[in-house]
Amino acid sequence: MEEKKKFKLHMPHVLTLIFFLIIVVAILTWILPSGEFERKVMETSAGERSVAVAGTYHSVDKVLEDGTNLRQGIAQVLMAPGKGIQQMVEVLAFVFIIGGVFQIMAKTNALNMGIQKIVKKLGAKEILIIPILMVLFGLGGSTFGMSDELIPFYLLIMPIMFAMGYDSMTTFMTVCLSATVGYAASTVNPFCVLIAQGIAGIQGNPQLVFRMLQFVIMMALVIAFVTWRAFKIKKNPEKSITYQDDLIKKKEMNTDIDFNQEMTIRQKLVLLTFVIGMVIVVVGLVKNGWYMNELSMCFLGMGILMGIFGGMNETEIAEEFINGVKDIAFAAMVIGFCSGIMVIAQDGMIIDTILNALSGLVEKSNNVVFSAVMYVVQSLLTLLVPSSSGLAALSMPIMAPLCDLHGVNPEAAVTALQYGNQLTNLMSPVAGTTVAGLAICKISFGQWWKTIWKMFLIMAVIAIVFCTISAGL
Repeated sequence: MEEKKKFKLHMPHVLTLIFFLIIVVAILTWILPSGEFERKVMETSAGERSVAVAGTYHSVDKVLEDGTNLRQGIAQVLMAPGKGIQQMVEVLAFVFIIGGVFQIMAKTNALNMGIQKIVKKLGAKEILIIPILMVLFGLGGSTFGMSDELIPFYLLIMPIMFAMGYDSMTTFMTVCLSATVGYAASTVNPFCVLIAQGIAGIQGNPQLVFRMLQFVIMMALVIAFVTWRAFKIKKNPEKSITYQDDLIKKKEMNTDIDFNQEMTIRQKLVLLTFVIGMVIVVVGLVKNGWYMNELSMCFLGMGILMGIFGGMNETEIAEEFINGVKDIAFAAMVIGFCSGIMVIAQDGMIIDTILNALSGLVEKSNNVVFSAVMYVVQSLLTLLVPSSSGLAALSMPIMAPLCDLHGVNPEAAVTALQYGNQLTNLMSPVAGTTVAGLAICKISFGQWWKTIWKMFLIMAVIAIVFCTISAGL
């Protein structure tokens, strides 16, 4: 007799979840009253924006005078993803170009060789490897959203950490913790800050200096924690939570790393191109108020130059660019589908109804409570949508106007998105980057949570403080 298959609960695919949310919002258009705020164009520290005017909310009939029915049905649900993609076309074009450019950079292997060169030069000053690598990974997270690119570095760095007397947890934290915290403290990360600001209508990254300060504070905190713990583990290896597991890993690990391999002139030129390009991006954001098209221009130029300097011919550059676009296509679809949720809500005219309700809940709250509420909401939404760009598409159309109604800087919504998304992903079993890193290092979630939970709480409190300050700037 055939055995009956056991029923197992599993997390639905993220696109399934988003489509389910589209259906839920469509149902809400039949239940919630439709309504709208009056809006006006005004100058804010984030540039010229159309903002809702507090106290002007009024309900509207479900069937408008021109015969339009605001109740969204099956046809509207099926059209929503397509309309969402159309609404986000400028952002999606930017995302596709970013994916192609970073694939070109990855093909040159310049970043990997740069890290190997640093490790070799440090020599006896081995403990400095931890803060140096963490700063580099943190900058990667903060500037270009380094996350999936981390996977090869676990395999590269773990043998080095073992040889220096550290444990596999040190490897994981050096790579994943630094990049994720850098991603949370984003400065010009195109997949987080720039997309969120673009969706919110914020131009020029007006709080860039404050974001740089946040990056320094958060990175100093985690670097101090990881370095202090590494000292303790090297002194007493048996105190490592992964000690017994590491004994097995060391026997299985291939420690053959060719540190004598020199970085080529071409790879040095690729890294120099990337650094100069990021400087141009920062200057363009601060001085000229660049938006998606200008940023796409700069990154595409960087990609072409990196390909040329990397010794690739025009066919190879084009093929690698297309491979990068393929890799990023999923993230782009997530953004488009999430925008479809807003399409349903907008066409059903229930966004302002939700805004009015949320505004009433936080009406008399101070900025600390308001910021904490936004942070918690973003953290909870991250469990459904781990992607920072997807979460931005889902939440910013609500959060930015909510800031306007509360009379605070809409940049606070971007800051809440950064930290709520990435700090949650640091602990979430559905966050691909975290799960992959733990799997490669062969560390259980229980071991990870036990190691990091106190630091997580400290970072969450600091994040809410940053959100509060951002709201008042």
